Amino acid sequence: MRLGRPLPSRRIDLVMKRRFHSWSTASRFILAAWLATGAFLRTWAGQIFSEPFTPTPIAIHLTDLPKPFATPSVSYEPPVVPPPGRPSLRLPAGFQISVFARDLEEPRWLALTPEGGILVVESSAGRIRLFEGLREDGSAERGSVFATPENGLHLPFGMVFSEGRFFVANTDSILSFSYQRGQRRLGGKGERIASLPGGGHWTRTLALSPDARWLYVTIGSRSNADEEPAPRASIVRIPLSKGKAESFASGLRNPVGLAFEPKTGVLYTVVNERDRLGDDLVPDYFTHVRQGAFYGWPYAYLSPHFFDPRLLIHHHVQKPNLVDTTRTPDVLFQSHSAPLGLAFPSGKPLFPERYLHGAFVAFHGSWNRSEPTGYKIVFVPFGDDQRPQGFYEDFLTGFLSEREHPTTWGRPVGLLFLPDGSLLFADDANGILYRVTYEEDSDG
Repeated sequence: MRLGRPLPSRRIDLVMKRRFHSWSTASRFILAAWLATGAFLRTWAGQIFSEPFTPTPIAIHLTDLPKPFATPSVSYEPPVVPPPGRPSLRLPAGFQISVFARDLEEPRWLALTPEGGILVVESSAGRIRLFEGLREDGSAERGSVFATPENGLHLPFGMVFSEGRFFVANTDSILSFSYQRGQRRLGGKGERIASLPGGGHWTRTLALSPDARWLYVTIGSRSNADEEPAPRASIVRIPLSKGKAESFASGLRNPVGLAFEPKTGVLYTVVNERDRLGDDLVPDYFTHVRQGAFYGWPYAYLSPHFFDPRLLIHHHVQKPNLVDTTRTPDVLFQSHSAPLGLAFPSGKPLFPERYLHGAFVAFHGSWNRSEPTGYKIVFVPFGDDQRPQGFYEDFLTGFLSEREHPTTWGRPVGLLFLPDGSLLFADDANGILYRVTYEEDSDG
C-alpha cells in the first residue's frame, strides 16, 4: 500500500492487518507457487548480487511541467512478487548489499538505540523489534520484541530517544516511555504527551531538534486535495519541557521523511504531493523547512503560479494572499515516486567522500502513473555551500522489473545509517531489511 494514498480510518486496521489479502490475485498466485517450489530456500542460501552502474543527474524544473490533465490519470500498481532465485540490484561501483534480517511483518521505520541497537517498526502489527549484533555475513546476530500493542502502540511509526526517554508516534498520539541503558523491552503504556489527528495519510515521523528542546512531527492530509483544518498537511513541534504543540510549517500534503542535516542543523523533509492530475503531475519533493513557511497544498503546488484546478472557484484561486507565499522546494522528484525514508550519512565515514555530502531518499513506488516509477533509493548531492544542488541521482535500483507488465520485489521505506557507516533500509513488501556497505577495491 502506497503511503501517498489516504485511507479511511474505519478501514485502516482491516487493511493493514490483512495486507496479503489485499494483494492482486496474480501476486498471491506467484507467492504461493514460489513457496511451493522451494524457491525461498534457494534464494536466501546465496548472496544478493550487485551490478555496478554510473549514476547520472536527474533534474526536474518548473518549466518542464505539463498542464494538469495533460495525460489521463491512471491507477496502476505493479504486483509485488517474492525475490528472484538469483537476486540482483544495481548500485554504484564498490557498493555491496546483503540481507540484514527477514521474515518481518511490513517493516517500516528504523531507529538506533543509545547503545547502537536497531529498532524496526512493524506498523500494521503494532510492534517494534530490536536487533543487536552483526554476524560475519552481515546479518543481525539476534532479535527480540521491544514493544507491542500492550504498550499502547497503534500504527506506530516515528521513534526518538532523548535524555532517558523513548518517544514513539502512533497515528493518533505521541507516547513517552522511561528508558534505561541496556533496556530490551518497554514497560507499561507510556505517557501520552500529544494527541494527533489519525487516519488518512497516517504516518507520523519524529525528529529531535539538535538542542534536544523540541520534538518535530509530520502530519499528513486526510485527503488528496481538499481543504482541511490544521494541523493536517503540516509539521508541528512540541516542547519537551512540557507545553502545547505549535505549527512549524504548513501546506505540505504528506511529509514523511524528516531529519536535521547534521552539519548545519537545518530541517529537511520529503513530501508526497497530490495525485490524479496526470502522469507527470505533481512532482514529489525534497526541501528544507523554514518556520512559518507555506508550501502550497491544497490550493497551489511548487510555486505561487501553479494552481490546482480542482480548488479554483469561478476560475480564481482561493486564499490568494496565502498562495502568494508558496515556497518552491529544493529538489523535485519524478511525480508519484512516493518518497518516504530520508537519511543523512552518519557514523564512521564508510562511503566515498561524495556520498557523505547529501541525503539519501527511499522511493516507495507509484500507483498513479501509466509507467511505474520509484521502487528505489536515490541520492541528493549537496554542494560546497552545504545546500542541495537541485538534482538527484539513482543510488539503488533493480526491484522494479523491466517488462511490458512490470512487477516489483521490493518497496523501500525507512533508511538508517549504522555506527559503522553502512546503510540499512526496510522493504515492507517482502518483510526484509537490507544493508548496503562499500569496499573500495570491490569489483562489483
